[in-house]
Amino acid sequence: MPTVKHKPHISSISDRAANEAQLREAIQAKLHYVLGKNRDRASHHDWYCATALAVRDHVIDIWMKTDERIAKQEKKRVYYLSIEFLIGRLLFDTLTNLRLVDAARGALRGLGVELDDLRRCEPDAALGNGGLGRLAACFMDSMSALSIPAFGYGIRYENGLFEQRIVDGWQQELPEDWLARGNPWEFPRANAEYSIGFGGSVEYVGGDDATARAIWYPAETVLALPYDTPIAGWRGRHVNALRLWSARAAHPVQLAAFNQGDYVGAVAARARAEAISRVLYPNDSTPEGQELRLRQEYFFTSASLQDLTQRHVAAFGSLETLPDQAAVQLNDTHPAIAVAELMRILVDEHDFSWEKAWTITKGTLNYTNHTLLPEALETWTVELLGRLLPRHLQIIYLINWLHLQETGKRGLTDPTLLASVSLIQESGEKRVRMAHLAFLGSASVNGVSALHTDLLRKTVFHDLAETTPTRLVNKTNGITFRRWLYEANQPLTQLLVERLGERFLDDPRCLEEIRGIADEPGFVEHYRRARLTNKARLATVMQQATGVRVDPHALFDVHIKRIHEYKRQLLNALETIALYQEIRSHPDRDAVPRVKIFAGKAAASYDRAKLIIKLINDIAHVVNNDPLVKDRLKVVFVPNYSASLAEVIVPAADLSEQISTAGMEASGTGNMKLALNGAITIGTLDGANIEISEYVGIDNVMIFGMTAPEVAEKVRAHFPGQQAIDASPRLKAALASLESGMFSADDPARYHPIVRALEDYDRYMVAADFDAYWDTQRAVDHLWQTPADWWRMSILNTAGTAWFSSDRTIREYARDIWHVPTT
Repeated sequence: MPTVKHKPHISSISDRAANEAQLREAIQAKLHYVLGKNRDRASHHDWYCATALAVRDHVIDIWMKTDERIAKQEKKRVYYLSIEFLIGRLLFDTLTNLRLVDAARGALRGLGVELDDLRRCEPDAALGNGGLGRLAACFMDSMSALSIPAFGYGIRYENGLFEQRIVDGWQQELPEDWLARGNPWEFPRANAEYSIGFGGSVEYVGGDDATARAIWYPAETVLALPYDTPIAGWRGRHVNALRLWSARAAHPVQLAAFNQGDYVGAVAARARAEAISRVLYPNDSTPEGQELRLRQEYFFTSASLQDLTQRHVAAFGSLETLPDQAAVQLNDTHPAIAVAELMRILVDEHDFSWEKAWTITKGTLNYTNHTLLPEALETWTVELLGRLLPRHLQIIYLINWLHLQETGKRGLTDPTLLASVSLIQESGEKRVRMAHLAFLGSASVNGVSALHTDLLRKTVFHDLAETTPTRLVNKTNGITFRRWLYEANQPLTQLLVERLGERFLDDPRCLEEIRGIADEPGFVEHYRRARLTNKARLATVMQQATGVRVDPHALFDVHIKRIHEYKRQLLNALETIALYQEIRSHPDRDAVPRVKIFAGKAAASYDRAKLIIKLINDIAHVVNNDPLVKDRLKVVFVPNYSASLAEVIVPAADLSEQISTAGMEASGTGNMKLALNGAITIGTLDGANIEISEYVGIDNVMIFGMTAPEVAEKVRAHFPGQQAIDASPRLKAALASLESGMFSADDPARYHPIVRALEDYDRYMVAADFDAYWDTQRAVDHLWQTPADWWRMSILNTAGTAWFSSDRTIREYARDIWHVPTT
């Protein structure tokens, strides 16, 4: 949207009344001159856009000053490449960081509008699937808060992660059209587009065939158009840009075909090109879906590297100094093709020798690994990569050849070792190992929790670490407290400000001070009331979304994650069945009132995960309609999980389900958000649960189940779940209810595949950990019945989570990997 000239400007002074008056004037000007609306006819969405544009003007002024300062001081920049950015809604986030929430509320109230009514008008920018995308958004916030010059790079998906609807208990996916009514936060940069090639042929132009410069003649060219969104840091001290790329066809219409009446064929190339930025994560269970995924990954990686290298040359004249002025962070394996692409740019377009180009590449790139799961450690068939990116396949083969030569020179010649460190997986259909490529081409590789990094050293990258100087370090993830406490949990934030002062907003380490008042009756009561306020709000939201009424005084047991077998929503569901059976068997026995709250999306092609969603909804239907159970147990699956929905659920949680199979969750950030807000963790010793246990105290979490080494041993033995089932009457009874069709009267055999899978090979240790989980849940019941102990433990969770701030994480990246200063 255009910017009005001679706009009223929001003062930076602390005078609340002046800010309010100037903001009110700015909002009215945007409504009138940009949106063309008068007050009488303006909708809530009009008021939202006017407010966003007025606030954006304030951000722009800081942004311009930031860019001038960076250019003048020639500061090193960080470039963060991520295929996901789950930024969510920006209005309240930006107002919070600028400390303008109260001023905006007063300004709009003077115009007869409530700020909180506008919150729902802003669509969720669901440009991510879960933790990976939300982490990227938290990191962008922290880089701005710490005044680190940075660009975030990703894809401007026209349809983000699908809208999830639950129809008869089943997940249905609908397009999530977040751009349907425009985006007032972004700036299109039409003068900064780049050409992205696919397919075609390669010609060497002289010299040594192995290393000489080559010319790539792509068969297809797609344009990458950038859209910039400013990300304001805490207290408005610094603004960075999130640059998202949109795909456009170089020639939108083939006129010859159109004039011959082939109207569909005339725009086929356009449809193929624009599909790249159409949808987040296409279904990759088909060859077509796999090709589109690779096209997406190369598209945004190439555009980003072209952009940053062009910026560097404009500022410094040559890419020789690129490692000194740019640190590129690859957020997981999706942008791993950056290694080959940067080599192509350096060798083919800037005429560097191979050796010099490799030195620059390794000095510039860094790689964050987020998972040990084989399906997420991407590999591409040699056929697909060669057909789509022929020059890059040549570069990868040469990188691999030189790597294996160097490995042999060091006396490491064992064929098994060489096969494990090769970039090419030779068994079966030849495939390129992208995680290996990212490892070899980076100066530093990091895991995202202490356990995860240790497992990377021992498993995925064990042999590679022995054959290359790449550093393998740990950087435990973090979350931005601005979004997940100050903004999401205003009742608790207000209480903490009253007790600790505003200094706690700038330095979360002040939270440690509430350890000393965790038993103070007055503080405990206010803390409990803050939680109850949040639970009442969530109860209203859930009733509106599902029709299920719950008692806010019940224990809110929360499991909010992407639906995946290793995250073990199935374990929770089976325990829910067992608890339901226990209540029915002893209707006169006192039971802790409990609300089981689930939310999360299953990948469109992940049939087992979608069946688990159906199971949870079937359980909810039976349990919630059983008059014998009453309010002792309720089950709610909240549809269409998003960052904004998480902001409502997280502050209301009493119990945080972090029950992944040990050794499979890299870190988790939901566990941090929930612990920060005082939820007590029930979980395995997996991911960052281990560090949470250390910082909040092992006595203040509820740990159960096997450790990662114990799980690995059972996996090697192909553990048959029937052993655990036979040893657990409760589990056997729960599975028998699934066999009998108790929760699926319309299709009694619906859940037989789940039962058979558990009986055969208990891959995710659901049966193996069931009894330990049940016993720990009963310990939770006992704790809930002793309120003084419960609330003390809850407060100590909030007190102990300061270390999990993403500001701490980014400071570590800046110091140890990027080598840039922070404020």
